[in-house]
Amino acid sequence: METFLKQVAADLYRKMNGDFTKVAVVFPNKRASLFFNEYLAQESDRPVWSPAYVSISELFRQTSQWVTGDSIKLVCDLYKVFREITGSKESLDEFYFWGEMLISDFDDADKNMADTKALFSNLKDLNKLTGEYDFLEEGQKEALSQFFRNFSIEQVTELKRRFISLWDVLGDIYTQYKELLREQGIAYEGMLYREVTETMDVQQFPYDKYVFVGFNVLNKVEQTLFSKLHEAGKALFYWDYDTFYLNKHPHEAGEFIRRNLKNFPSELPPSLFDHLNHPKEITFIESPTENGQARYLPQWIRENLTENEKETAVVLCNEAMLQPVLHSLPDNVRHINITMGFPLSQTPAYSFVKTLLELHIAGYNSRSGRYQFAEVISVLKHPYTQLLSGEAAPLEKELTEKNRFYPLPSELERDEALSLLFKPCSHNLELCKRLADILKQVAQLYRKQAASTSNALDQLYREALFKSFTMVNRFHALLESKDLEVQPATFHRLLVRVMSTASIPFHGEPAIGMQVMGVLETRNLDFRHVILLSVNEGQLPKAGGDASFIPYNLRKAFGMTTIDHKIAVYAYYFYRLLQRAEKATLLYNTVSDGMNRGEMSRFMLQLLIEWGYPVQRKQLEAEQSPIASSPICIPKSPDIMKRMQSVFDVRVNPKALLSPSALNCYLDCPLKFYYKYVAGLAAPEEVSAEIDSAKFGSIFHYAAEHIYKELTAHGKVINKDTLEALLKEEVKLQNYVDNGFKELFFHLPADERPEYNGVQLINSAVILRYIQQLLRNDLRHAPFTFVGSEQRVMEDVEIQTPKGVIRSRMGGIIDRIDSKDNVLRIVDYKTGGKADTPPSVESLFTPGPKRSNYVFQTFLYAAIVCRKLRERNDDRKVAPALLYIHRAAAEDYSPVVQLKESYNKTTPVEDFSLLEEEFRTRLQALLEEIFNPDLSFSQTEEEDRCTYCDFKEICKR
Repeated sequence: METFLKQVAADLYRKMNGDFTKVAVVFPNKRASLFFNEYLAQESDRPVWSPAYVSISELFRQTSQWVTGDSIKLVCDLYKVFREITGSKESLDEFYFWGEMLISDFDDADKNMADTKALFSNLKDLNKLTGEYDFLEEGQKEALSQFFRNFSIEQVTELKRRFISLWDVLGDIYTQYKELLREQGIAYEGMLYREVTETMDVQQFPYDKYVFVGFNVLNKVEQTLFSKLHEAGKALFYWDYDTFYLNKHPHEAGEFIRRNLKNFPSELPPSLFDHLNHPKEITFIESPTENGQARYLPQWIRENLTENEKETAVVLCNEAMLQPVLHSLPDNVRHINITMGFPLSQTPAYSFVKTLLELHIAGYNSRSGRYQFAEVISVLKHPYTQLLSGEAAPLEKELTEKNRFYPLPSELERDEALSLLFKPCSHNLELCKRLADILKQVAQLYRKQAASTSNALDQLYREALFKSFTMVNRFHALLESKDLEVQPATFHRLLVRVMSTASIPFHGEPAIGMQVMGVLETRNLDFRHVILLSVNEGQLPKAGGDASFIPYNLRKAFGMTTIDHKIAVYAYYFYRLLQRAEKATLLYNTVSDGMNRGEMSRFMLQLLIEWGYPVQRKQLEAEQSPIASSPICIPKSPDIMKRMQSVFDVRVNPKALLSPSALNCYLDCPLKFYYKYVAGLAAPEEVSAEIDSAKFGSIFHYAAEHIYKELTAHGKVINKDTLEALLKEEVKLQNYVDNGFKELFFHLPADERPEYNGVQLINSAVILRYIQQLLRNDLRHAPFTFVGSEQRVMEDVEIQTPKGVIRSRMGGIIDRIDSKDNVLRIVDYKTGGKADTPPSVESLFTPGPKRSNYVFQTFLYAAIVCRKLRERNDDRKVAPALLYIHRAAAEDYSPVVQLKESYNKTTPVEDFSLLEEEFRTRLQALLEEIFNPDLSFSQTEEEDRCTYCDFKEICKR
């Protein structure tokens, strides 16, 4: 395979007789010059002067007295002009992002040397252009006519009116903006290019010959430059193409090359450009995922890597694939050259800056002087924070354990490093300086830590810190000069946006090793073996067009860049990459996901139809099959029985307790009982600003407990007058709720008020309504004697096992006990769920989806209380009750538990002693089953119970 650059080098060496002292070779970008120089050296057996190598953008900049302005400053200057001309009160925050769009339009208009006076004229005047302006070609006139047929000025909508009002001042904005930039000696790229083209004297250009190599689409400024140099006899042109698409009119891949060859004849004969008209090995491969493509890559490289590694290329149509591709490269690759930069957004430096910005802008409330928990934890968890401070990890743990949702800065400033991170910033300039100081400290520590290693990632991350530091300093300079005056939120978005588009270049010898590159980097380069990944519609060509103030038809009429141009450009890149390759493999993803529609690129489909030679079609299949989870069964070995005794036998553990929750857990799933109560496993603590049902219930219980403590401070009898008076004091009731939030949720001191967010405020209001409903329900029950709330009840129990007796204790905390008419109610508050009516006592011990945990718990408490009453010769009846607050509004509502005797008949359990014997018999059998060494701990058969289980990941159900 003879590459295009090698052919150009041979021809140029012959024409220049090896003398390049007055020759400049111009490429679309500089990468090709490294390869070209190597080919040029091979043409001579003696040392020769190398020609000057410049990119087209460098050629324009070298010829101009202006410099290209900073992108952020350019928008800020445009904003000043916009405000002056329109009198708009719009803030820079609101203007910034569409100000970028406006500069992009100005840039495109200048690069294509559009008649901006005509373009930005009053739309009514513009409507006359089709008949009066000779500079318009027939196609452009038709495009302009089409625009006005669709736009219809006569029928003006509000959107059209706003467009017209802005359009009519665009000419003034464009003119004054350029004048402002001229005064500062700066320009946007198109402005600089146009000025060079309109004022240049080609005789003043320093080189005798300018050799233009491998260009494709030319904008108007480039065409003008080429023409002037060509007319002066100072230009040579080398175009890369293939007769396959050049002669297939109207094939978009050859659209611009046809025009270029006509205007600027090539130095190489057409006979050298006939490659695609011959068979070659091309393979299309379907992959179910993008990850699958990266996993296939090592196999392809092992089979196809050329002896001269630089003749093999991996081309990424989706540049986000860089990381998985780098991790997939096999060991047989000796050298690698990555022509793409590594995204700064995929480094810890970027995430650190972003996290700090979120902390100080979104995560700090200047009114309350407090930070938000989520943003604080994100900073404390970051590896760079933990590198800076040894207090970061303990502080994170402490905040989590204490549920400190809104910590004060003073709580966080544990050492000098944390003070630097968490001291509030009053304005953007201070925050910018703080970020620079923090990055500098991290870099110093990182350099010391990584000094002994040559790990590539360490070097990359150090480079990322430096890049981030310089970008933050750039913003600092703009803020200090008052060129950038925006709200903190906009400053946040700007800095993150600029950093997210930045990349870190890889250092190395570009002309050595297998090439990993994006599509744009392949210009002018040829490879024997090439693999393209993610050749999907939407990736090649890229989906969507750039946003613009200039409608498509106007862009087309004035010769500006349109989406058609971009499709033609990518078509050319695609075919040019294949034309000299001996073997090309193209992979695409078949699954629709977001922007990716799961379709092969239109260029692949076009090649299939037009090429005329067979294309191999293959599919990648995942060889993984789902792993069936094996049932887990934990036998009660002697060690486990010993462990159970240490947990549940009061002779070994004085705090031993079999709670209703533990017994319910066993009935629902014996394996979960083992994990939670025998092995002692617990789910990690999490802090969330959201209130789950358990926390909601706890706050309600707290408020109810403290209300009745105060009501019974001077007597146990609760009468109607007392309840009616309390119901009128909503502020007082709210204080009970607030205190519950303070103690159980926010963990605040008694003298601090809780600061609710929206969802928490709604929960607080709902709990208040539930408290009021509880009091109204008790009002119907009054007068009654309030025995106590949060009452702990216990009962010793002996459990017979084949290995001896286990002496344990069962019991728990009853939400409330009250008494009336010789009936003692055991009341359990419920703030959610529906009232259960089990058919029998037996059903409470029968595992199944309809088994009632709530009734089992209340019956257990009732059984313990019954026995204690008998021991005291107290003849009161015990009535187990479940008070569903959210269902208690009905006048005839009774919380007493009911058993469902038949389809339409229920019986309230007003005297639990009638059921106690059966309940205790079954309870004893359950306890003996739990401690029976011959019965293993097994998984439940009801998989519905596994959905929200803490141990789901362990048992794989």
